[in-house]
Amino acid sequence: MAEQIRYVLEGKPEPGETREVAPGVHWLRMPLPFQLDHINLWLLEDGDGWTIVDTGINRDEVKAAWEIIFARHFADRPVNRVIVTHFHPDHVGLAGWLTERFGVELWMPLGEWAFGRMLKLDDGAAGLEDFRRFYRAAGFDDVLLEKVDERKRAYPRRISPIPGAFRRIAEGDVIPIGGRGWRVMVGTGHSPEHGCLYCPEIGVLISGDQVLPRISPNISVWPQEPEANPLRLYLDSLPKFQRLPADTVVLPSHDQPFTGLHPRLEQLAHHHDARLADTAAACARPCTGIDILKHLFKRELDSHQLFFAIGESLAHLHFLMGEGYIGRTRTADGVDLFRQAAPEGAEM
Repeated sequence: MAEQIRYVLEGKPEPGETREVAPGVHWLRMPLPFQLDHINLWLLEDGDGWTIVDTGINRDEVKAAWEIIFARHFADRPVNRVIVTHFHPDHVGLAGWLTERFGVELWMPLGEWAFGRMLKLDDGAAGLEDFRRFYRAAGFDDVLLEKVDERKRAYPRRISPIPGAFRRIAEGDVIPIGGRGWRVMVGTGHSPEHGCLYCPEIGVLISGDQVLPRISPNISVWPQEPEANPLRLYLDSLPKFQRLPADTVVLPSHDQPFTGLHPRLEQLAHHHDARLADTAAACARPCTGIDILKHLFKRELDSHQLFFAIGESLAHLHFLMGEGYIGRTRTADGVDLFRQAAPEGAEM
């Protein structure tokens, strides 16, 4: 394939610094307390002010980095609005803090705002048994189930209060920013209505987590929607991005800005082809979600990674169920078993 993935800049900004990656588009990088240790955020020149795209997680070191940005860039150029791509805490974590500080609106897809606000208002007790039932069905033993309570309470701590009022953005909307139009493209699978922003005038796509250059975005089944088929949604959303020009500069939420959108989309689709084939093969005998997790993820996982990994494992199982390749039964003690159901000779 002649077209390849290529990073467009060398190096990266340190927390509190910015780098211009396209005309009027500035790159920020904030720390995360996970193995994936950073998130990319974006400042868009917006007339006499700024539009912020994504905010970072609600932690003191991120607020401190923002304070440096405020002093360097916002003293004589105010914030006009905050746009958030989706509800995950590294993206929406400081949206409430920023919008309150500058007295501006939050712009966000409806499904993302509603999901994030719901999780923020959850005191941790409501629905806990639903969570435990979900992970028990996935094959968690008593030791792993002890981690569920803590996991359920993690989200509210990682975000500031999400504003009770917001401006909805949706597929096809064009947001005028700095004299240019940024078209909203909604991706699915990674989150309910992930908002990406494309500016044809400068050939830039703010892809959020929907398209990343080296790692694949997490596609998971979560306890709030236990019968979901997010991998089907994700794969179905990729072709719309294939319609963008081949030389589009992609601004992802992790790693670095790059070109080579088309080959990267093909890689992402084929990555899931291989994992689906592995999952289907493992289901030659009855398997739990935990069995598939151990089959797909060979490395040791910390507690944070464990929940993403079981969500991804279930996403692959649910996809295969949806296509009729495997079936599911539940044991008397509430554990789901998955096994091949496709007729002999059927191909993925």
